[in-house]
Amino acid sequence: MIHIGKTRRNDGYSLILTIILLFTSVLLNSCSSSEGSKIVTDDPESAYLQAKARYDKGDYLDAIDDFNMIKLKFSGSKIIDKAVYYLGMSYYKREEYILGVYEFETIVKNYPSSSFTEDARYHLAMSYYKLSPKYSLDQTYTRYAITEFQNFIDLYPGSKYTPEAERKITEMENKLALKLLKSAELYYTMEKYRSSIVYYDDVLEMYFDSEYADDALYGKIQALISKKNYEAALKEIERFEKYFSSSPLLYKVKNLKSGLR
Repeated sequence: MIHIGKTRRNDGYSLILTIILLFTSVLLNSCSSSEGSKIVTDDPESAYLQAKARYDKGDYLDAIDDFNMIKLKFSGSKIIDKAVYYLGMSYYKREEYILGVYEFETIVKNYPSSSFTEDARYHLAMSYYKLSPKYSLDQTYTRYAITEFQNFIDLYPGSKYTPEAERKITEMENKLALKLLKSAELYYTMEKYRSSIVYYDDVLEMYFDSEYADDALYGKIQALISKKNYEAALKEIERFEKYFSSSPLLYKVKNLKSGLR
Protein backbone atom coordinates (compact mmCIF):
# COMPACT_ATOMS: atom_id res chain seq x y z
CA MET A 1 0.00 0.00 0.00
CA ILE A 2 1.67 3.21 -1.18
CA HIS A 3 0.75 6.50 0.40
CA ILE A 4 1.44 9.73 -1.46
CA GLY A 5 2.52 12.84 0.34
CA LYS A 6 4.11 11.32 3.44
CA THR A 7 6.00 13.85 5.55
CA ARG A 8 8.92 12.82 7.69
CA ARG A 9 10.34 14.84 10.58
CA ASN A 10 13.89 16.02 10.19
CA ASP A 11 16.41 15.41 12.93
CA GLY A 12 16.43 19.05 14.07
CA TYR A 13 12.71 19.17 14.73
CA SER A 14 12.86 15.74 16.39
CA LEU A 15 15.58 16.93 18.77
CA ILE A 16 13.68 20.11 19.63
CA LEU A 17 10.48 18.12 20.20
CA THR A 18 12.31 15.66 22.46
CA ILE A 19 13.74 18.49 24.58
CA ILE A 20 10.31 20.10 24.90
CA LEU A 21 8.72 16.78 25.81
CA LEU A 22 11.39 16.06 28.42
CA PHE A 23 10.98 19.47 30.03
CA THR A 24 7.19 19.17 30.02
CA SER A 25 7.37 15.65 31.43
CA VAL A 26 9.59 16.71 34.32
CA LEU A 27 7.44 19.76 35.03
CA LEU A 28 4.12 17.94 35.01
CA ASN A 29 5.42 14.89 36.83
CA SER A 30 6.58 17.13 39.66
CA CYS A 31 3.03 18.30 40.28
CA SER A 32 1.01 15.24 39.25
CA SER A 33 0.54 14.15 42.86
CA SER A 34 1.22 15.76 46.18
CA GLU A 35 2.13 12.46 47.81
CA GLY A 36 4.16 10.58 45.22
CA SER A 37 4.61 6.83 45.05
CA LYS A 38 3.73 4.74 48.11
CA ILE A 39 5.91 1.83 46.99
CA VAL A 40 8.72 1.18 49.49
CA THR A 41 10.13 -2.19 48.37
CA ASP A 42 13.67 -2.60 47.10
CA ASP A 43 12.65 -5.44 44.80
CA PRO A 44 12.03 -4.14 41.23
CA GLU A 45 9.65 -6.96 40.26
CA SER A 46 7.54 -6.40 43.37
CA ALA A 47 7.50 -2.65 42.71
CA TYR A 48 6.41 -3.24 39.13
CA LEU A 49 3.59 -5.58 40.17
CA GLN A 50 2.27 -3.02 42.65
CA ALA A 51 2.35 -0.27 40.03
CA LYS A 52 0.76 -2.51 37.41
CA ALA A 53 -2.04 -3.42 39.85
CA ARG A 54 -2.90 0.28 40.16
CA TYR A 55 -2.80 0.64 36.38
CA ASP A 56 -5.12 -2.36 35.93
CA LYS A 57 -7.59 -0.83 38.40
CA GLY A 58 -7.61 2.42 36.40
CA ASP A 59 -5.75 4.40 39.06
CA TYR A 60 -3.61 6.02 36.39
CA LEU A 61 -2.44 9.02 38.41
CA ASP A 62 -1.10 6.77 41.18
CA ALA A 63 0.36 4.43 38.56
CA ILE A 64 2.21 7.39 37.02
CA ASP A 65 3.82 8.16 40.39
CA ASP A 66 4.76 4.51 40.82
CA PHE A 67 6.20 3.97 37.35
CA ASN A 68 8.16 7.21 37.53
CA MET A 69 9.64 6.04 40.83
CA ILE A 70 10.57 2.74 39.21
CA LYS A 71 12.28 4.59 36.34
CA LEU A 72 14.44 6.47 38.84
CA LYS A 73 15.13 3.70 41.34
CA PHE A 74 15.38 0.62 39.11
CA SER A 75 16.66 2.08 35.83
CA GLY A 76 19.01 -0.84 35.17
CA SER A 77 16.62 -3.65 36.07
CA LYS A 78 15.00 -6.12 33.71
CA ILE A 79 11.52 -4.71 34.33
CA ILE A 80 12.35 -1.16 33.23
CA ASP A 81 11.06 -1.51 29.66
CA LYS A 82 7.58 -2.63 30.71
CA ALA A 83 7.51 -0.01 33.46
CA VAL A 84 8.25 2.72 30.92
CA TYR A 85 5.64 1.29 28.55
CA TYR A 86 2.91 1.30 31.17
CA LEU A 87 3.96 4.77 32.26
CA GLY A 88 3.33 5.85 28.68
CA MET A 89 0.01 4.01 28.66
CA SER A 90 -0.99 5.68 31.94
CA TYR A 91 -0.47 9.07 30.31
CA TYR A 92 -2.30 7.84 27.21
CA LYS A 93 -5.30 6.69 29.26
CA ARG A 94 -5.39 10.13 30.91
CA GLU A 95 -5.28 11.76 27.46
CA GLU A 96 -1.93 13.34 28.29
CA TYR A 97 -0.65 12.43 24.85
CA ILE A 98 2.44 14.63 24.74
CA LEU A 99 3.79 12.94 27.86
CA GLY A 100 2.85 9.55 26.45
CA VAL A 101 4.83 10.33 23.30
CA TYR A 102 7.99 10.86 25.35
CA GLU A 103 7.68 7.50 27.13
CA PHE A 104 6.81 5.57 23.96
CA GLU A 105 9.77 7.13 22.16
CA THR A 106 11.96 6.09 25.10
CA ILE A 107 10.93 2.47 24.52
CA VAL A 108 11.50 2.69 20.78
CA LYS A 109 14.92 4.32 21.07
CA ASN A 110 16.35 2.69 24.20
CA TYR A 111 14.73 -0.76 24.21
CA PRO A 112 14.29 -1.73 20.53
CA SER A 113 14.37 -5.47 21.29
CA SER A 114 11.74 -5.26 24.04
CA SER A 115 8.55 -7.26 23.65
CA PHE A 116 6.72 -3.98 24.30
CA THR A 117 8.29 -2.11 21.37
CA GLU A 118 5.60 -3.03 18.85
CA ASP A 119 2.81 -1.76 21.11
CA ALA A 120 4.86 1.30 22.03
CA ARG A 121 5.35 2.20 18.36
CA TYR A 122 1.65 1.82 17.67
CA HIS A 123 0.64 3.96 20.64
CA LEU A 124 3.29 6.52 19.73
CA ALA A 125 1.51 6.92 16.39
CA MET A 126 -1.88 6.87 18.10
CA SER A 127 -0.78 9.63 20.48
CA TYR A 128 0.03 11.89 17.54
CA TYR A 129 -3.26 10.86 15.94
CA LYS A 130 -5.11 11.92 19.09
CA LEU A 131 -3.27 15.27 18.99
CA SER A 132 -4.22 15.87 15.36
CA PRO A 133 -6.64 18.84 15.21
CA LYS A 134 -9.42 19.66 12.76
CA TYR A 135 -8.30 20.29 9.18
CA SER A 136 -8.35 24.10 9.39
CA LEU A 137 -5.63 24.21 12.07
CA ASP A 138 -1.91 23.49 11.93
CA GLN A 139 -1.37 19.88 10.83
CA THR A 140 2.08 19.18 12.27
CA TYR A 141 0.81 16.43 14.54
CA THR A 142 -1.15 14.93 11.66
CA ARG A 143 2.03 14.61 9.62
CA TYR A 144 3.89 13.15 12.59
CA ALA A 145 1.12 10.58 13.00
CA ILE A 146 1.25 9.60 9.33
CA THR A 147 5.01 9.16 9.55
CA GLU A 148 4.81 7.03 12.69
CA PHE A 149 1.97 4.87 11.37
CA GLN A 150 3.91 4.30 8.15
CA ASN A 151 7.03 3.42 10.15
CA PHE A 152 4.93 0.96 12.12
CA ILE A 153 3.53 -0.66 8.96
CA ASP A 154 7.01 -0.95 7.46
CA LEU A 155 8.36 -2.64 10.59
CA TYR A 156 5.32 -4.78 11.47
CA PRO A 157 3.42 -5.56 8.25
CA GLY A 158 1.76 -8.58 9.85
CA SER A 159 0.78 -6.91 13.12
CA LYS A 160 -2.77 -7.00 14.42
CA TYR A 161 -2.56 -3.19 14.45
CA THR A 162 -1.54 -2.82 10.80
CA PRO A 163 -5.05 -2.67 9.26
CA GLU A 164 -6.04 0.07 11.70
CA ALA A 165 -2.77 1.91 11.05
CA GLU A 166 -3.55 1.87 7.31
CA ARG A 167 -7.05 3.21 7.98
CA LYS A 168 -5.65 5.98 10.14
CA ILE A 169 -3.20 7.01 7.40
CA THR A 170 -6.04 7.19 4.89
CA GLU A 171 -8.13 9.25 7.30
CA MET A 172 -5.34 11.73 7.97
CA GLU A 173 -4.28 12.03 4.34
CA ASN A 174 -7.91 12.89 3.59
CA LYS A 175 -7.66 15.61 6.23
CA LEU A 176 -4.51 17.06 4.66
CA ALA A 177 -6.12 16.89 1.23
CA LEU A 178 -9.20 18.69 2.53
CA LYS A 179 -7.05 21.48 3.97
CA LEU A 180 -5.43 22.03 0.57
CA LEU A 181 -8.76 21.80 -1.20
CA LYS A 182 -10.32 24.46 1.00
CA SER A 183 -7.38 26.78 0.27
CA ALA A 184 -7.85 26.17 -3.45
CA GLU A 185 -11.57 26.88 -3.23
CA LEU A 186 -10.92 30.10 -1.31
CA TYR A 187 -8.55 31.38 -3.99
CA TYR A 188 -11.04 30.37 -6.67
CA THR A 189 -13.79 32.33 -4.92
CA MET A 190 -11.44 35.33 -4.79
CA GLU A 191 -10.89 34.87 -8.58
CA LYS A 192 -7.20 34.21 -8.02
CA TYR A 193 -7.30 31.31 -10.42
CA ARG A 194 -3.56 30.76 -10.78
CA SER A 195 -3.17 30.36 -7.01
CA SER A 196 -6.20 28.08 -6.84
CA ILE A 197 -4.71 25.83 -9.52
CA VAL A 198 -1.50 25.53 -7.49
CA TYR A 199 -3.47 24.16 -4.52
CA TYR A 200 -5.66 21.94 -6.66
CA ASP A 201 -2.48 20.48 -8.17
CA ASP A 202 -1.06 19.90 -4.69
CA VAL A 203 -4.08 17.74 -3.85
CA LEU A 204 -3.74 15.82 -7.10
CA GLU A 205 0.02 15.32 -6.80
CA MET A 206 0.22 14.39 -3.13
CA TYR A 207 -3.18 12.86 -2.35
CA PHE A 208 -4.51 11.46 -5.61
CA ASP A 209 -5.88 8.43 -3.73
CA SER A 210 -7.80 10.62 -1.27
CA GLU A 211 -11.55 11.11 -1.33
CA TYR A 212 -11.07 14.73 -2.40
CA ALA A 213 -9.06 14.12 -5.57
CA ASP A 214 -12.11 14.31 -7.86
CA ASP A 215 -13.19 17.57 -6.19
CA ALA A 216 -9.72 18.97 -6.79
CA LEU A 217 -9.65 17.99 -10.45
CA TYR A 218 -13.15 19.39 -11.00
CA GLY A 219 -12.08 22.64 -9.32
CA LYS A 220 -8.96 22.81 -11.47
CA ILE A 221 -11.05 22.39 -14.62
CA GLN A 222 -13.30 25.25 -13.53
CA ALA A 223 -10.27 27.45 -12.80
CA LEU A 224 -8.72 26.70 -16.20
CA ILE A 225 -11.95 27.59 -17.93
CA SER A 226 -12.13 30.82 -15.94
CA LYS A 227 -8.61 31.59 -17.16
CA LYS A 228 -9.83 30.82 -20.70
CA ASN A 229 -7.23 28.07 -20.97
CA TYR A 230 -9.65 25.79 -22.79
CA GLU A 231 -7.08 23.39 -24.26
CA ALA A 232 -5.68 22.57 -20.80
CA ALA A 233 -9.23 22.29 -19.44
CA LEU A 234 -10.14 19.70 -22.09
CA LYS A 235 -7.07 17.65 -21.21
CA GLU A 236 -8.04 17.68 -17.55
CA ILE A 237 -11.60 16.71 -18.49
CA GLU A 238 -10.23 13.66 -20.30
CA ARG A 239 -8.19 12.87 -17.20
CA PHE A 240 -11.29 13.17 -15.03
CA GLU A 241 -13.29 10.85 -17.29
CA LYS A 242 -10.48 8.30 -17.19
CA TYR A 243 -9.83 8.20 -13.44
CA PHE A 244 -13.13 9.30 -11.89
CA SER A 245 -15.77 7.66 -14.06
CA SER A 246 -17.85 6.81 -10.98
CA SER A 247 -17.59 10.23 -9.35
CA PRO A 248 -20.85 12.08 -8.59
CA LEU A 249 -19.18 15.11 -10.18
CA LEU A 250 -18.87 13.42 -13.57
CA TYR A 251 -22.12 14.89 -14.91
CA LYS A 252 -20.91 18.41 -14.01
CA VAL A 253 -17.64 17.76 -15.82
CA LYS A 254 -19.54 16.56 -18.88
CA ASN A 255 -21.63 19.75 -18.80
CA LEU A 256 -18.43 21.80 -18.74
CA LYS A 257 -17.13 19.76 -21.65
CA SER A 258 -20.30 20.41 -23.67
CA GLY A 259 -19.91 24.14 -23.07
CA LEU A 260 -16.43 24.08 -24.58
CA ARG A 261 -17.59 22.63 -27.88
